[in-house]
Amino acid sequence: MTLIEKLENDERLSLDEGIALYDLDLFTLGKYANQKRRALHGDKVFFNVNRHINPTNICKDVCKFCAFSAHRKNPNPYTMSHEEILQAVSHSLKEKHITEVHIVSAHNPHTGLEWYLEVFSKIKAKFPSLHVKALTAAEINFLAGEYGLSYDQVIDKMIEHGVDSMPGGGAEIFDEGVREYICKGKVSSQQWLEIHEKWHQRGKESNATMLFGHVEKREHRIDHMLRLRALQDKTHGFNAFIPLVYQRDNNYLHVDDFLSSTEILKTFAISRLMLDNIAHIKAYWATSTINLALVAMEYGADDLDGTIEVESIQSAAGAKSAHGLGLQTILELIHTSGFQAIERDSLYHELKHHTLS
Repeated sequence: MTLIEKLENDERLSLDEGIALYDLDLFTLGKYANQKRRALHGDKVFFNVNRHINPTNICKDVCKFCAFSAHRKNPNPYTMSHEEILQAVSHSLKEKHITEVHIVSAHNPHTGLEWYLEVFSKIKAKFPSLHVKALTAAEINFLAGEYGLSYDQVIDKMIEHGVDSMPGGGAEIFDEGVREYICKGKVSSQQWLEIHEKWHQRGKESNATMLFGHVEKREHRIDHMLRLRALQDKTHGFNAFIPLVYQRDNNYLHVDDFLSSTEILKTFAISRLMLDNIAHIKAYWATSTINLALVAMEYGADDLDGTIEVESIQSAAGAKSAHGLGLQTILELIHTSGFQAIERDSLYHELKHHTLS
């Protein structure tokens, strides 16, 4: 059976077939990805009203692609106090009516596990209806190592103190040769998958990411997707896959050949076709730009992330995301692109079908 025949029949694709998808022209690839996306979600584009908080940029790790860490090229180290975090959440809830606070950070040896657990508890006590998405698998691996704890122990403490779901960060690219070069010493691919499996085993959901457009090859991207697909077959715990476009500024990778918009759109489309068991493909506008993210809605993606409000990690590397996007801006962009704007919660329950006022 040919690749096109398998696409026509909506059959599961192999590693070699996934790599071969890149040889299709963009419009053929987009046709099949869009068919899949519309079969799942129609003309809906999902987003949420959320606030990103990055409590500290002091990091023990030395990832070459990172511009956020104060140990690399960021000259302004900081650590927020609990009071500052709570004030930020309170302001965003009052002024922006957020439904989610998204807390990811650096691997700071001076802010311990209890520091995080305490702030999660404080947020839940003060804002019980707010969804707390926090701590990547990389952060969990770091904290477990620092305190001599198992992953199970850290995860159980997170749940006990109010964490509702896990973000998908730290996955980067699963190929260990690439990881050795771009993020040596960070959580391994197998550890990342193990941590998410343990999270899912507790009935909790998470996201999964893939950082692409640096030194990886196409086959590394497909391998990454297949490892996620295999775990999803087992746990059904991933609610979204997020291909993150590598940001080029202020880091040590020295990448000269940056991806074209065509290659980025192909990767979104291929993600939709390969990951037949993950419901949502997110074009995270903070890394792809909002304009390309909207085009990606025609190439398999169905989610933009959210308003974000304040973003520090991607913007440190050159992304135009430091101040987020206003709700009205998101609504106008979705509607003028010919889609239906669906405000969701963190687990993709539909909260509101928006129309332009």
